Amino acid sequence: MSTVLPEPPVDAAVPRPPLVPGTLYLVATPIGNLEDITLRALRVLRECDAVCAEDTRHTGQLLTHFGIRKPLLSYHKFNEARRSEEVLERLRGGQRLALVTDAGTPGISDPGQRVVAACVAAGLRVEPVPGACALVAALTASGLPTEAFRFVGFLPVKSGQRARMLAAILAADETVVLYESPYRIEKLVTEIAAAAPDRTLALAREITKKFEEWLRGPAHAVAADLQKRPRKGEFVVMIGPPTAAEANRLKSSDPLETESPT
Repeated sequence: MSTVLPEPPVDAAVPRPPLVPGTLYLVATPIGNLEDITLRALRVLRECDAVCAEDTRHTGQLLTHFGIRKPLLSYHKFNEARRSEEVLERLRGGQRLALVTDAGTPGISDPGQRVVAACVAAGLRVEPVPGACALVAALTASGLPTEAFRFVGFLPVKSGQRARMLAAILAADETVVLYESPYRIEKLVTEIAAAAPDRTLALAREITKKFEEWLRGPAHAVAADLQKRPRKGEFVVMIGPPTAAEANRLKSSDPLETESPT
């Protein structure tokens, strides 16, 4: 069932400038709960000339839910290079384009970064429309230090690259945030528990959705919990910094010496 929201009342003291021609708007969309859409996001989606979408079917359902009908352009990791040129041409022609991903903020481990870089290099206007982001939502509720943190997206699939990245993560002196699929989460946490069993972890699953779940505690306990039953949905994994004793131990060993070259 679609939900056609009424236009919010116009406050004369709060101007609502029209969208600027030739601008790419990076519109954050809900990561689960549709109530997390912003009024500004809805206005941009209503007023833009077209929407560049990671999955046009998914975005079409989102727009229909809010009673919005717009032309959709497919824009994903497999056609970014080719589609970026079309986006630039449309912007040069004065169109106002919104770019969205399936969930969250474009360009954060999702398509968008390449076209933004191209727009900036071409002197075209890019404007963010902030909103939901799994990274920020999970980090703020993790209970781990947030004064400084590192985001690494998804780990590499190849074993050698993955081992290097994981070694660097465990040696970092700030909270590290990454994304992981339900198919590899148990393997990842088991690897962390083997290398740093007492390292504090916080795992968030299905954030903002009905079955939102958190797993917090030392790596060995979280690994044991994951082995009890499989979980569906993408995870946000937050790895706390090492204790002073663990940091000294990590510095005294070279985890890359025994790494497979593959």
